[in-house]
This record gives sequence, C-alpha cells and structure tokens, in this order.
Amino acid sequence: MNTPTHAPQSLYVFGGQQRNLRPLSSGAKSWYQYLKGLILEVCPVTHEVSTRVTYVTPPNACAEQDPTILFKSGTIQDNRLYICTQTEVLLYTLPDFTQVGYLSLPCFNDVHHVRPTPTNNLLIANSGLDMVLEVTLDGTIVKEWNVLGKEPWARFSRTVDYRKGISTKPHASHPNHVFYLGDEPWATRFEQHDAISLTDPQRRIALGTQRVHDGVLHEGMLYFTSVNGNVIVVNSTTLDVETIIDLNEMHDEQIQLGWCRGVMPHEKLMWVGFSRLRPTKWRENVSWVLNRFNRASPTHIACYDLAKGQCTVEIDLEAHGLNAIFGVFPAVTLPDR
Repeated sequence: MNTPTHAPQSLYVFGGQQRNLRPLSSGAKSWYQYLKGLILEVCPVTHEVSTRVTYVTPPNACAEQDPTILFKSGTIQDNRLYICTQTEVLLYTLPDFTQVGYLSLPCFNDVHHVRPTPTNNLLIANSGLDMVLEVTLDGTIVKEWNVLGKEPWARFSRTVDYRKGISTKPHASHPNHVFYLGDEPWATRFEQHDAISLTDPQRRIALGTQRVHDGVLHEGMLYFTSVNGNVIVVNSTTLDVETIIDLNEMHDEQIQLGWCRGVMPHEKLMWVGFSRLRPTKWRENVSWVLNRFNRASPTHIACYDLAKGQCTVEIDLEAHGLNAIFGVFPAVTLPDR
C-alpha cells in the first residue's frame, strides 16, 4: 500500500492491552479483560510507533480482582486531552502528556467518552448506567440524563459504588459518545442505532441497522462508525444522512476488518480504528460477522482515500501491545519558537 498524501505528521491512538488471550473454554470469564490503558503515537509515513502513556487505575477506583483497565475515547481541545477509563476521567496537557486533572465518582461504570462543555464542565457518556452526566472539574454533578427518557436512578442505586466490578449488562441503550451541535448536547446510542439531542430527544438521527459509535464533527459533517465497518456521514444542519461508506468494499479479499470504532477525517483522507474480534458472551453484538469472512485482521488503524475509494495504509498495532482501539486523533505539535 502507498503512503497517504496529506497525511498528518503523527496520530494518537487510544485503547488498551488485553489481559487474557486464552479461549473461553480454558476457564477465562470473558475476553473483555484489559490490564492497562495505552496511548500510542503513530507516524503514518514511517509506521513508527511509540508509547506515550501507560496507565493503570488505582485500587480505590476499580474492582479488587482482575479489574478491566483501558482507555476509552476522549477529546482534544486547546492542547488538552480529556480521556476516560472505565471508571475515571483524566486530563493531560499536550504534547508532553503531563497529567493535570483526575476525577472518579462512584456512579462511573463503563465510561466511554468525555469532552468539555461550552461552560468548561465535563460531558461524560456513562454507558454502564445508560446515562450522560454533566460534571464540574471538581466532581459536582450538574445534570443527569437517562438517554431513554426515564428517571436516571429508577434502575440503579445512588448508594452503590459501581466502579467496583459491578456488571450492569445488558445495557438498555449504552450511550458511547457525546458531542455538541452549537450549545446542544447529543449522545450516540449503541443499541438504538442512533444519536439524540439530550435537551430535545425528539431531535434524532437514525443511523441504520447496525450498532454505532463515534459522532465526530468535521467541517459541518458528523461521522459515525458502525461495528460492521461502515462510516455514516450526516449533515449537521439538516441531520440527514448524506452518505454511507462501506469500508469493506475498499478491500480486495473477504477479510474481517474488526470492530470498527474511532474515526478521524483529515482533508480527503479518513483514518479508522479496528479492534480484532474475539469471542464474546454477548454474541448478538457480532452476529453480522458469522459465515462471511475467511480470516480476521489484527487490531489496526487504516487510512482511506475517499476520492479514490481505496484503503491506502494499514498499520498493525498488536505488536505494540494494543488490543482494542477507542479513538484516533491528530497529534498535537507546538510551533517552533
């Protein structure tokens, strides 16, 4: 494959390293076991990869035995990275990755995404409780939304510490990404295959038949991924689907690309993350993959030239310890002084 034209100088890729690669029959409880969060910096031209952050959640903010620890998705704004683990929110300055903020609340369970609000609070997709939260930097909860329009605490208890290995699956909605259109907060709903306005749930973007991630706003368009390798592009003004890009069609062979999650449009290119599919007890989430592909790709990022309809680069990240990808972002570079 060729080097992409107009490639960013480097990329940040967020995710985690898997704890256990044994088959389920050997006694492992689940394939979803990760021992640490990783942030990699990847050069698209040379394919060089460096580890920028290795992170392990402290014991007070996770399960006592075999905690699941990995970075989920985040947001880069004003040379700051807002990123989450299952049970925490962390802030780093960029490009030095100095940690300058930390937050963990008992209600955090399977947190998937965090971003700053227009008022400098945090908007958090708290997937395990089917909620989105607005929280101040010191941990005061300002607003709680149940993304199905229900009372936020009807199913859950305010007195339980949900960071301590408590499973709330199956999730009724699983909001996994939050974004703003102007000052209007939105959330992507995995199970409903859509995105909704949190302040006016009648405003809804239907995104097809597969479960979805992301909600990246770029030049007036919203980019969503579906788990089966589609990118759905939506006009952020009309809320209409403009196009659906089937990434599978840009590959010559019947290869299973992986769990598609993490998208970064860049000029005429689009970078996408894929996590290797592994057995799961929630098999309905991957029913689309059965009996269709000859082999599975490793966890990797790929670059697509949209004008040519081609995949131009694939970079395997499993050799660098990354087994799940949740976000792909352009790296921050400071101007020369």
